[in-house]
Amino acid sequence: MRTIWQGLLLSAALAVSIGHALAGETRARQILDRFEHANQWRDHVMVAAHRAGGMQAGKTLYPENSLAAVEASIALGAEIVEVDIRRSKDGEFVVMHDSWLDRTTNCKGEVVDHTVAELKRCRLVLEGTGAITSEPVSTLREMLMATRDRILINLDNKLDVRALPGMIAVARDLGMADQVIVKENLWNQQRIDTVKAAIDAIGGGFQFMPIIADDAVRDAAFAEKVGRVFSPGAIELINWRAGAETLTETGGPLFTNRMRASAVRGGWHLWADTYAIVNKPGGYLSGGRGDELAVAASLPAETWGFWAERGATIIQTDEPKAAIGWLAANGFRVPYADEARPAEPAHTASIN
Repeated sequence: MRTIWQGLLLSAALAVSIGHALAGETRARQILDRFEHANQWRDHVMVAAHRAGGMQAGKTLYPENSLAAVEASIALGAEIVEVDIRRSKDGEFVVMHDSWLDRTTNCKGEVVDHTVAELKRCRLVLEGTGAITSEPVSTLREMLMATRDRILINLDNKLDVRALPGMIAVARDLGMADQVIVKENLWNQQRIDTVKAAIDAIGGGFQFMPIIADDAVRDAAFAEKVGRVFSPGAIELINWRAGAETLTETGGPLFTNRMRASAVRGGWHLWADTYAIVNKPGGYLSGGRGDELAVAASLPAETWGFWAERGATIIQTDEPKAAIGWLAANGFRVPYADEARPAEPAHTASIN
């Protein structure tokens, strides 16, 4: 009997010790654990804030790709911020979506025609109103320093795949390469070989996520091949939609039972996108089931719920606050060590 009680006490002490260890881990480390162990966290939908996550309820509160947007996304509990990377005239990586400055700053011209010093004099603007903010253009190093140990960062490479080694070098210099996710589009074997060679040349220690779109790939077999080649933590799936098409009822040719089974066997997340593209209809990347449907039409179950039910365990959105709130209230989020339990499920309308 004494041996049994000693064993129970040892187990209890170990559990407390592990709990304290988890509680003491950085937020980024806890998120990384969920990213790297997809099969253990199929009941949790992670949220990635698109272009750092400056929107709430359809309004732009912070400039896209800004440090202010990053801080807001971290405060909301998002797991990933996605930012876009370009290069300045003097060769430094900077955070900017477009190749030109006109839409997102109070400056004009091409990014690559300006030095970092010149870009630093530009100020980011709020999309929609055009209001000029105090936020400057950020370098990649500044953006990485702001996210280190706090949240994962997804670098959307707007340059050639050959720019990836330089980006990872900056992250390695800061000791945070493992918190960085880089991604590239894959559509055939030649592209797989090109990207594989680039990734292998960089070496390990960071996260690589393939992107597969159903305008070029029509079934899970290609994703299975990609999974074997890269062993990714996640694969981003895009359900293209023409403007006149109705809402997808299935999720398209990629969000299938076989794809979900492949993700489980490969141990990777399915990543869905619900954000809008500039000058494209809402839900262009998600079969019509995008953020506008969730927020403007008040049908989050038909948007974030739809994709979660089809196996997505990471959703990239322009509306991180609303997405996190709805997912948590409806059983799609598992609290982290420092978070409270979610509220009771919310009742929402349905168009099914």
